[in-house]
Amino acid sequence: MPFPTTHPALARALAARGYQEPTPVQAAVLEAAADRDLLVSAQTGSGKTVAFGLTAADTLLGTAERFEKAGAPLALVIAPTRELALQVSGELSWLFAPTGAQVATCVGGMDARREQRALAAGAHLVVGTPGRLRDHLERGNLDLSALRVAVLDEADEMLDMGFREDLEEILDATPAERRTLMFSATIAKEIATLARRYQKDAVRIDTLRRDEAHGDIEYRAIRVAPNEIENAVVNLLRYFEAPGALIFCATREKVRHLYGSLRERGFSAVQLSGELSQKERADALQALRNGHARACVATDVAARGLDLPDLGLVIHAELPANKAGLLHRSGRTGRAGRKGVSVLVVPYTKRRQAERLVESANLAVEWSGAPTAEEIRAQDQVRLLADPILTEAPTPEDLALADRLLEGQTPQAIAAALVRLHRSRLPEPEEMLDEGDRGRGPDPRPQRPERGPRIDYEAGDAAWFRLPVGRTKNADPKWLVPLICRLGHVTKKDIGKILIFDRETKFEITREAEGRFREAVKAAGSSGDMRVEPAGAPGARPEGPRPPRPQGPPHGKGPPAKAYPPKGGPPKGRKPNRPVNRGPA
Repeated sequence: MPFPTTHPALARALAARGYQEPTPVQAAVLEAAADRDLLVSAQTGSGKTVAFGLTAADTLLGTAERFEKAGAPLALVIAPTRELALQVSGELSWLFAPTGAQVATCVGGMDARREQRALAAGAHLVVGTPGRLRDHLERGNLDLSALRVAVLDEADEMLDMGFREDLEEILDATPAERRTLMFSATIAKEIATLARRYQKDAVRIDTLRRDEAHGDIEYRAIRVAPNEIENAVVNLLRYFEAPGALIFCATREKVRHLYGSLRERGFSAVQLSGELSQKERADALQALRNGHARACVATDVAARGLDLPDLGLVIHAELPANKAGLLHRSGRTGRAGRKGVSVLVVPYTKRRQAERLVESANLAVEWSGAPTAEEIRAQDQVRLLADPILTEAPTPEDLALADRLLEGQTPQAIAAALVRLHRSRLPEPEEMLDEGDRGRGPDPRPQRPERGPRIDYEAGDAAWFRLPVGRTKNADPKWLVPLICRLGHVTKKDIGKILIFDRETKFEITREAEGRFREAVKAAGSSGDMRVEPAGAPGARPEGPRPPRPQGPPHGKGPPAKAYPPKGGPPKGRKPNRPVNRGPA
């Protein structure tokens, strides 16, 4: 359906940008009364910025086509992060451009004196983060006495990040007759409390169920050995070749490590974490938007509020903490009607945790192994054959150079050179061991890990080793065998018995392969908790003669043996070190 009637100046801006139909949240907001407070729940990437810009226009402009000279701000938009505030500022700038609006931005990490001068010169709309806005308010730089509209964007995230006091101080400084528009992914108890305090008879707008998963996102989960997470990320990036990919890690240290690893492999990647300066963060985002970088490694906090239009792939290199984290991370893709893919990288030791997470979010997830090198090369062939460079009309200069190439080379040799050139620009995929059950979905029944011999070697034909992982960490031969093969540079036939205990696993390696296995694991060192160590055969005595038993002093000689009470003290009702009369036998 076409856009509902809105302010003429903003209607021209929408037409210039090619907006033809409103999103559900935009249509719902425009249908509400123009003078009412709004409490809106909508998913990220649903067009909220344009929605509150359009509904605020009537309050700010009335019937006027343009704003008068800027003075104290008429509208204030509060966003949780610097990136989101800058994005909102950019959206409002083009939307209100025909009205002559002055938009000022106040965010942490930027020059506060420059912001102070912009506020002193006058602004019609101010966009900022809670901390910096409160700072300008307390210093007297921000005058909210003329405010007509206050907008809280992603209010739930601001409360989660501890900005309640900042928000309350800012809103308490605004006129009581202002309009208050609150946008939140979910309306939790804290949001409802804040709305009751600062809104009057607000219209409640729901465009989705609470914590509903995005319909435009395809969810996948891949099983990997614990030491192959990094290789799985590499193969996922190569398999999908998305214009933009966002990779989530739990800590800054993990972000730095994975970012450095991807750069070494030849990926055009950037990183986002809280320790970066505002300029570094802005440069990273700009590289993603202009296509100079195609992958971003980030923490949850650093990626809040990001709006990257070409983001087609989200990879959870480390599992999110809960359902809300999973949905929020995945919501960075599949925005504004575009399709996206969200992939959970699941180590075998955390499979049950991943299944519970997926079940709690009520998601339909396709389980499989990580993309193999063969599958990636097959995808490369499909992409090369569909490359527009093969279908574009050649220029006369191109044809002249082609004729010169054909004089000295056959067409087949030139085509082969094109293939090599295409491959040289792509990072090499990683060879990953397949556990043998690719495509099998999760089994809801708990299974006892397999134990017992794979091959029954005669005594002395094999050496025993151990791994510090057992049943308590879901040890299973399905992923232990590929791990042992990878760490020790052996094959399945070189592995004998595998015995899984509660906290460790012991396994046999043939004498023939023992030497190279020892050298390989020594060179590999430890892979997280997976350090291979030599071990004795289960239940076997050490080789050599049995050591002599310690002898006490001869009877009647030496000091008397010291009597100790039982551990934890004597039994109740008994005196220590006194024989107990048990009665006649």
